[in-house]
Amino acid sequence: MTDMAGDIYLGLGGDGSRQSLALSRSNRHGLIAGATGTGKTVTLQGIAESFSAAGVPVFVADVKGDLSGIAMPGSPTFKHAASLEARAKELGITDYSYADNPVIFWDLFGAQGHPIRTTISEMGPLLLARLLDLNETQEGVLQIIFRHADENGLLLLNFADLQAVLQWASENAAELSGKYGNVTRPSVGAIQRQLLSFEAQGAGNFFGEPALEIDDFLQVDEQGRGYINVLAADQLMRSPKLYATFLLWLLAELFESLPEVGDPEKPRLVFFFDEAHLLFDDAPKALMDKIEQVVRLIRSKGVGVFFVTQNPIDIPEKVAGQLGNRVQHALRAFTPRDQRAIRAAAETFRVNPDLDVETAITELKVGEALVSTLDEKGAPTIVQRTLIKPPRSRLGPVTPKERAIIQSVSPLDGKYDTLIDRESAEEVIAAKAADAAATAAEVEARGEEEVRGQPRKSPSLWGKAVSRGTKVAIGGAAGMAASKILGKKSRSNPVASGVTSAAGSIATDLAGPIVGRFVRNLIGGLMR
Repeated sequence: MTDMAGDIYLGLGGDGSRQSLALSRSNRHGLIAGATGTGKTVTLQGIAESFSAAGVPVFVADVKGDLSGIAMPGSPTFKHAASLEARAKELGITDYSYADNPVIFWDLFGAQGHPIRTTISEMGPLLLARLLDLNETQEGVLQIIFRHADENGLLLLNFADLQAVLQWASENAAELSGKYGNVTRPSVGAIQRQLLSFEAQGAGNFFGEPALEIDDFLQVDEQGRGYINVLAADQLMRSPKLYATFLLWLLAELFESLPEVGDPEKPRLVFFFDEAHLLFDDAPKALMDKIEQVVRLIRSKGVGVFFVTQNPIDIPEKVAGQLGNRVQHALRAFTPRDQRAIRAAAETFRVNPDLDVETAITELKVGEALVSTLDEKGAPTIVQRTLIKPPRSRLGPVTPKERAIIQSVSPLDGKYDTLIDRESAEEVIAAKAADAAATAAEVEARGEEEVRGQPRKSPSLWGKAVSRGTKVAIGGAAGMAASKILGKKSRSNPVASGVTSAAGSIATDLAGPIVGRFVRNLIGGLMR
């Protein structure tokens, strides 16, 4: 039994009915839930295969490392081959055979696939604050720093750029506070510490260029099959917050980048979010609002999102209400929370008078699930106890050699693999600081030459020609000019330390004629 045109075959219902997922309703999102070991991953693998065969690209995070086998055909010698073939026979699938799928491997760290990068600016202060676990005050300071960088044309591409901006902000907190609101050095210092800690976890690999082009997730092969984009997430899962925020960023990028298409005949992309509870754990309200907005509106971009989690109550109600297609594997009633989850899951299904859903959830065998999907009119179907179809690809990971071969023939080979470091905030800061330091040194040298060339007729010439108040005013103006050079159009740098005070002191110490020229040149020329 093959997939019928216009739907994704899921399995056979207990009443003998065909359980399927309408392609035209796949952008109404879904949920795959169940306790560990009940068959969620195998169900996900089979659904992803069917979407690919229908010409729909897929994105899936490989949390445990075993989904990579979707790139290879299964084999009769595989240890689970007998049970897969028996299930196919039980479901009446007469044309069951093993098959591979077109796959592109991705890896944030670049070890097991193409690197995925974005820039600090594209990530934005809200998601970055989530990553760094900042409090509200620190998040406000980070937003000020982003705005200052935007208004001064400074590119924040990687961690080095952000670190340079933070250093400047720490040294110029008073200036920022006067323009944008309260910025304190302790708050900036706290952000710097979190940034260093986060970078030590390998997060720095995620920021830089070339940045990901979303269209590269939407490819089909020469046979018209959608590519399955597999993200190696086993190492990424060691930093759960990075994993969750990264996937949220991807969803947000899809939402921002793709045009409106309404309800297409089939989705442009199906996105599987495994270990979805990590997205919602301790999420602040602002982030929850962002998640709800993206999930609610991204369907109009032709993107379907399937959350995969152990417990359905891990998904907040406002988000769960958007999930029209549901596959519920077995749950265990070991604790009061488990019992609440079972009741909650049972209540989400359209009632089947011939099925005690709450009892069935605890009795489901491996490879069985309760299934309810949206029909062609958008209404939920009556829940059925369903035998899930077997996948045709390998259950288990690819070998390193197989992965290397697949990578070598990737349509994106060479596009993202080499990091590009173009001029951005860090380089601009260093260059401006060096220019300011060189200017101060040059003026000091010229001033000494002119002073040495003047006749020393009166040791009090300077005192008679220029009053003490004038000297102080001129010195202050020069200092302000140097500060403006470093502050308005650049960032601080160790090279620039002391340049502002040096400029003020030079102007105060030079004799009359050189003072006028220095101040005019510094304010009239370098401040532009």
